[in-house]
Parts: sequence; C-alpha cells; structure tokens
Amino acid sequence: MVPAAPTLRDYVESSAAERFLWDRTASIRVTHLRHGTALGGRRSALAGRSVIIATSSQLAAALALIELDGVARCLTVLPPDTSAEHIGELVARAEADAVVVDEATPANSVFDLLERVVCAPAMVLADEVALPRMQTEWLLLTSGTSGVPKLVAHTHASLVAPIAAAKPSDVTPVWATFYDIRRYGGLQIFLRAIVGGTSLVLSSAGEPIADHLSQLAQHGVTHLTGTPSHWRRALMSPEIHKITPRYARLSGEIADQALLDSLRAMFPEAGVGHAFASTEAGVAFEVNDGLAGFPASFVAEVRNGVEMKIVDGALRIRSPRTASRYVGDNQPKLFDAEGFVDTGDMVDLKDDRYAFAGRKGGIINVGGQKVHPEEIEAVINRHPRVRMSLVRPRKNPVTGAVVIADVVLQGEGVRTSAEAEVSDAILAHCRAALPRHKVPAAIKFVPSLDVAATGKLARRHG
Repeated sequence: MVPAAPTLRDYVESSAAERFLWDRTASIRVTHLRHGTALGGRRSALAGRSVIIATSSQLAAALALIELDGVARCLTVLPPDTSAEHIGELVARAEADAVVVDEATPANSVFDLLERVVCAPAMVLADEVALPRMQTEWLLLTSGTSGVPKLVAHTHASLVAPIAAAKPSDVTPVWATFYDIRRYGGLQIFLRAIVGGTSLVLSSAGEPIADHLSQLAQHGVTHLTGTPSHWRRALMSPEIHKITPRYARLSGEIADQALLDSLRAMFPEAGVGHAFASTEAGVAFEVNDGLAGFPASFVAEVRNGVEMKIVDGALRIRSPRTASRYVGDNQPKLFDAEGFVDTGDMVDLKDDRYAFAGRKGGIINVGGQKVHPEEIEAVINRHPRVRMSLVRPRKNPVTGAVVIADVVLQGEGVRTSAEAEVSDAILAHCRAALPRHKVPAAIKFVPSLDVAATGKLARRHG
C-alpha cells in the first residue's frame, strides 16, 4: 500500500518546536491546532468537498489551509483583490460547494449558494471525529490578466518540492514575507514555515510599510522575502534600520544589480539572493552569488529535478514543481509537447550568464525595434540618485512610440530648480549604456510608483 502523503496538520502535530503565526492583531500558537480548531468545530462539514478560501485576513487563511489540507478534496485560494464579478466563474471552474470566510469577508451572492464555514483565530476544542484522508488539490489564481484569472492546479507534493530541496539554515528561522500568502510567492513562505516547524509573521490589510517593518523587528525576523518593488519601498522607509535579517530574498520581478547591491549594503551580514518562480512553473532556481541574472550552467544541467531550455529567447521549465493543468473548460494547455512550461520571460546570454530582459507581453515597439522596459529600468536604477523607476510608452507620430521614465529619487527628491540638472545626469547615464532608441525621451520625477496587489510594479501598457 502506498503511504498517504503528509499534510500540513501532520507537520504541526509532529513538530516539538514552539512556533507562532503573528499578524498585527493576533498571536497564534500553532501547536494549539493539535487539539483546537479555528473552524468552529465544523471541519468535518468540509471533508471531501471543494472549498473556496475567501477570508479577508492572511491569518485566517493560514489556519484554514492547515486544517483542511488532506481533508478537503480541493482548496481554491482567493487573493484579497479578487474581483467580485469574477467569483462566480471561479467557483464554477473549481466546482466548489463550500466556502470558508471570516467576519470581514465582503458579501457576495455566490457564497450564499455554498456551505459556509467561518474561520476565527479564537479557537475552540476540535471535533475528534476521524475524517477520511485524501490528497488535496490546491487551486491558485494567476496574476497579470485583465479578465477572469486562470486557475492553476497544484498538489501538496509540487508545492513543497522546493522546500525539500532547500539547504538547512544554521539558525532557527523566523520567516516573514511582504507577499500575501494567498499568492504563489507568499504561499511558498507559509509552507516553509509550517513544513520547517518555524514561526511566521504576516502582514495585515492596509498595514503601512513602516508599521510592518516595526512588527518584523519586534518578532526578530531572520528570513524575509518579497518582490524587488516590495524591497525598494522598504528601503525608502527609515524603519528598515530596525530589522537585521540573516537572509533577504527577491522574486516575482527582475532583480537588478543596483537593488541587490543596495540590500547587501543595508544588511552586510545577510545572505542576499533572488529566485525565479511562477504560479505555473513553480520555483525553478535560486541565485545566491550576489549577481543579477543566472549562470548559463543552470540551463545546461538538471538541478533538483528542474530542467530548463531557451526557445526563441524565452525561458521554459520542466520539473516536478510545476502545476498539473489549468482548471476549467476551454483552457489552454499548460505544457508544450515535451512537458515544458513557457514562462513568458525573455532572457539574453552574455558571456556565461543569462540576464532577464523582460516579459513577452511587455515589449514597447519603437520604430520597429523591440524595447523591454525592464532593461531600461535596470540602467536607470543604477544611477546613485534613483531608488526605483518605471518605463512606459508614449505615442509618437514618427516612431509609433517613444519611452518615458517615471523616476522616484533617493531621499527627499530634488527641488524644482534642480530637476533639469538631475534629469540630464540620468539621461547621460542612459546614453552611455543603451542604444539610442532605448534612451528615454523624457524623465518625469514622481513621489512614488503604484505597486499592484501582487507586489509588482503596476504596468498598464503591457
């Protein structure tokens, strides 16, 4: 007989370590889940069902996921920014018949048609009825689409595979992430904490970055992850000096050299790395040598079961960490004929290292020449006066488009009288590093840049 796959509850029950889930409002001792429940004694009502996790807080979602992995047939995890008008279609695709909410979950008529269970951090004694054990399918939403998001199917095995391959830390970590755990990047950190038997600090809805950094310091966070945009915003806060992580990791966007160097300067005793992952392809690799991009040897060899190849400049991945399919009728195939997932990320090879150029769908056409905004941003961000930038197109009657750069400067910015001088310096920096058609036609200084709920720069032109 094939042994049953472990569940998140198994990791909780087998660990002797004392660990916590924290957010701004509550402190949960994870070991209380051995005999308690956050589902009001109604866990058995969700056994064998397809369940939507629609809580407003990350903490409630975390507790529900621990309790229902191996109990529910399917778990569909809704991020908090899921459009209300898309929920009906997502429920239909998932064939859901139950929903877990909390007190602050927005009302939706679709949920009224489902078995409804409330999750609350105030635990009660668990129902001791033995429940059938099954392999739960996890459905995660993709990001970056303008219509109804795709649902991607994962298993417990595909989700925890990168964790099993990770090297053990020389300290007992306290994990935290700027990501929301209801998206793939944040879910990976939640799973690392549960599988590894460590504590985790979660952010709360609407929590200012300064307050969250103070909370990270209060709980002694040692391992912290987020997108490059998350990290740039954190570096702009004076509260960043309160934390002393042992490891800082970036993922979700291109990690340019300027940001990697800034993090190393801020945390000289920490390991600074970046990872490549997507909801569909899973975690492909981590880079911990302090350099942007990744060694060409990563493509030439199979690493921890992960194979990569470059097709027409785009990175493709095949591994046991990838999802199994898109869920629903008339959905595209997730794999090519050889089982590789096309990530849509474009790379360029220089010497023995690949550099990320940008996304297939984000190209700007300047007079018939393709321009990746991220390539220009990486150059602008290297200027010592710049904290972050966003390159976007502007219509032009001759070339069709030119590129414009919105720039956030370090510190207090510049006086109006000095803007022209700083702009000229940044443009000169770009002319020295970029072909003429990639040099911005104009620099616009802005106090901040919009960051989407995914933690990535909000790009509205791609």
